[in-house]
Amino acid sequence: MSKDDARRTRTVEPSTWVGLALAVVAIAFVVQNRTTVQIQLFWLSVAAPMWLVLLAVFAVGWVVGALVRRRRTRR
Repeated sequence: MSKDDARRTRTVEPSTWVGLALAVVAIAFVVQNRTTVQIQLFWLSVAAPMWLVLLAVFAVGWVVGALVRRRRTRR
């Protein structure tokens, strides 16, 4: 492996740092909001801890982002 290859593998993209910072903020937000909430969507009504709802919404957003990115890389 050359010096350029070694340097390239050690650098971290700025988008990775931004993603990491957003993940830390999201986790802090989840930890601070632990009360039980009532969620209503169409005819469904569910009571759940807010941290669980926020974590689920975060996961859904992550999956949607991954699917969109995957679709863009195919083009």
